[in-house]
Amino acid sequence: MKISFASDYTRGAHPDILRALNSNNMNQMEGYGTDEICDRAKEKIKKVCGCPDADVFFLTGGTQTNQIVIDILLKPYQGVVAAATGHIAVHEAGAIEFSGHKVLTVSPLPKEQDYSLGGDVPGNDNQLPGDDAGKLSAGALEKYLEDFYGDGNHEHMVFPGAVYISHPTEYGTLYTKKELTDISEICRKWKLPLFLDGARLGYGLMSSRTDVTIKDIARLTDVFYIGGTKVGALFGEAVVFPRKAPTDHPVPVIKQHGALLAKGWLLGLMFDTLFTDDLYFKISKNAIDMAELLKRGLIEKGYRLFLNSPTNQQFIIVDNEKLRDLSEHAGYSFWEKIDDDHTVIRLATDWATTREDVEELMKYL
Repeated sequence: MKISFASDYTRGAHPDILRALNSNNMNQMEGYGTDEICDRAKEKIKKVCGCPDADVFFLTGGTQTNQIVIDILLKPYQGVVAAATGHIAVHEAGAIEFSGHKVLTVSPLPKEQDYSLGGDVPGNDNQLPGDDAGKLSAGALEKYLEDFYGDGNHEHMVFPGAVYISHPTEYGTLYTKKELTDISEICRKWKLPLFLDGARLGYGLMSSRTDVTIKDIARLTDVFYIGGTKVGALFGEAVVFPRKAPTDHPVPVIKQHGALLAKGWLLGLMFDTLFTDDLYFKISKNAIDMAELLKRGLIEKGYRLFLNSPTNQQFIIVDNEKLRDLSEHAGYSFWEKIDDDHTVIRLATDWATTREDVEELMKYL
């Protein structure tokens, strides 16, 4: 079987989770997440996030989570604001629209499209995306809101009802604490809840180039989730409303989406394990360490980086002929065609990637 860096959800689960599942397999648990294991996991998450009054819910996957959270936040006539490159706008097959809510996309302001990263990265050039790739900026968000309410016909339009960002972004980039604070302040000014997609949150928090903590996220957002599917769990996402959910009855909404897992204790057990002895953060750090090792190797071999991602997703420009050879030995994700002869691919490390895995991949690059 060839080695794969195609994504960060190609493996099963951390051995500690498998041991915990085996130990509890024959125990009888209350259904739908009302068991003591889920309660214990929720308390651990609330403690690490610094929000003792939070509401925490366990769901099974990222697309499902995005759809349900957005449906909880919005009124029927509202849509969710996101970057034009945002995950819900590009790679979720219209899941948000399927639930009856439009994704209202915002493009960068012209001055924000001045790519300036290239000089900082060997093998890059100044025509490629910079540190702002994939982000929704505070300036672009405020302009969008001002333009919407300045339109005399806005009563006949889809109202912005919430703001969506992801951390890391679709391009593996990260918001700074200032950027996140600025967005949060605009959301509160316009009375819009801020929703942060954390499918890869562990990899963002453990990056050496971030100044954002999980407590910062809990303080600055109205809802976020902690991804488990991509960070050591078999599956699962932990949704956190730091200051309570905006509805007294979120469970019926979850059930209407077919997302209320009868054996909810399975989700609780996985997050209980991940948030014991900082396991979630330790295994996330491994992915970052291996991504940095991979990046150094790619630069040494003369590869051009598409952008300087500080997280576990690395994007490189590869000659198409070389790519055909690589396909025979290793898995990767197609990203985009950059010209007739070159393709951007994504290589993703994960919680279990080893130095030997990286060295094996580099043989074929």
